[in-house]
Amino acid sequence: MMLNLFDQFMSPTLLGVPLVLLALSLPWILYPQPCKRWLNSRTLTMQNWFITNFIKQIFMPLNLEGHKWAMLLTSLLLFLITLNLLGLLPYTFTPTTQLSLNMALATPIWLATVILGMRKQPTLSLGHLLPEGTPTLLIPILIIIETISLFIRPLALGVRLTANLTAGHLLIQLIALGTYFLLPLMPAVALLTSMLLFLLTLLEVAVAMIQAYVFTLLLSLYLQENV
Repeated sequence: MMLNLFDQFMSPTLLGVPLVLLALSLPWILYPQPCKRWLNSRTLTMQNWFITNFIKQIFMPLNLEGHKWAMLLTSLLLFLITLNLLGLLPYTFTPTTQLSLNMALATPIWLATVILGMRKQPTLSLGHLLPEGTPTLLIPILIIIETISLFIRPLALGVRLTANLTAGHLLIQLIALGTYFLLPLMPAVALLTSMLLFLLTLLEVAVAMIQAYVFTLLLSLYLQENV
């Protein structure tokens, strides 16, 4: 039995080996590889349809320079969606509830977009730190505020994904425990909480997919500012 509700977010180990490594490698095993046959299977067709529509929607506003990031951001989206959804299964662990992992995913890509902007168009990239028409007295303050907001972006990405998934998992855990203890005492109330738990699980599935999409979309917006 769990001693703490937050024990479910601790990285499990087996013989001293962290199982988070297995969880991170599992998504790449689940997806089928493209084949050389003329006709694809239904799974491959659906996978290709999803990837094609995602690329069209995300990279439509970007110029050709930003289209080079299509494979990276699409892989990141599939990776996050798979991790988030697998974490909803019983007796599983969700690596994306760890802030360290989310920061490790967000920081390098954000930093790459900033470095790309400084190399390709330094004047325009630095111009984002000061809006046009700013009064002279507010220039130092706005530069400091915009610089802080620029460097806080990867932290906001990581905290947003971690907080949303952690809150949903905690709520599911609390309602499941309440249903378990109410079942022998008040079966009618336990039935209602079971229905609520089912609806909350469906909501959490939607949140898992939406948060992965938002994570990737924000990175594409940061890329759009620098290409």
